[in-house]
Amino acid sequence: MANLVYKRVSTDQQSTARQDLVLAEAGIEDPVVFEEDPGTSSRLHPLQRPKFGELLTYARPGDTVHISEMFRLVRGNQHILDVLDVLHRDRLALRIHDGAFSAMDLTARHPRTGELLSTVKFMVQTLAAGELQRDLQRELTYDGLRAAEAKGSKGGRRPAVAAAKTDDVRTAYLEGRSIAALARDHRVSRGAIRTAVADLLPDRSAAEEDAAAPELPVTLDMPGKVADYLRTAELEPAERAALDQGVTVRRGQNYTLRVSAVPAVHHQLLARCQPLDGGQGLPAVPAQRKARREYENRVSALTP
Repeated sequence: MANLVYKRVSTDQQSTARQDLVLAEAGIEDPVVFEEDPGTSSRLHPLQRPKFGELLTYARPGDTVHISEMFRLVRGNQHILDVLDVLHRDRLALRIHDGAFSAMDLTARHPRTGELLSTVKFMVQTLAAGELQRDLQRELTYDGLRAAEAKGSKGGRRPAVAAAKTDDVRTAYLEGRSIAALARDHRVSRGAIRTAVADLLPDRSAAEEDAAAPELPVTLDMPGKVADYLRTAELEPAERAALDQGVTVRRGQNYTLRVSAVPAVHHQLLARCQPLDGGQGLPAVPAQRKARREYENRVSALTP
């Protein structure tokens, strides 16, 4: 039984190095290799590709077709199903050595009808789109890195400023050379230049350092009895706006008002509804006092 290896790349700028590595790790014995000419379009149906056609002509029942990844052979669901039908007709096995399909027997057929098992067809249709796209992206990334390396470029972060060049960088910066220009001159990142001249950079003003970060709005549920009272009270514009923009949430016969405001406004609203606790010659209504304390508990959890 022969082991037939199929390899393909999409452009003459690409290499089969990754395929060679995957297939070598698979330990295939006495492989017979069929490699498409560089640049054979992936849009061309697999059964119309010259070298895959030669492979099928050469193959004998019981042989195994090996590919590194599914997308080397096919580009979509129908391609997969067409190829599987031909392999079944010729009684050939298929082994995919990398990717999600590597753990699947795609040639499994119903023993009576000879049709592709429905479970296999379902998995093919489910996995194919995402798997082929991921494999293609990985191929393009890999080949892009190779092309960059061939031109002398390397991936990853740019290096730091060499120790021997640090004094030159600092002198040029003091003479007025910009950080961007120095980064271009020395082929490093702007961050590397900033690190080299860190002690020469202008300090931020004291006002900037001491300025407090702006408060962010916080959403709290205000009990309906508190909201009803506050709507009749005299409020500052910011307080009134927060109340007017609140969202009513029904809870049985009662409701809460979902209010979004900075913590300071929540504290001001809490202070406005202090009379609900009683005092100032006003009697306390238990339900209102309970609602006010419920709101107080929520506001107290905020940073003043």
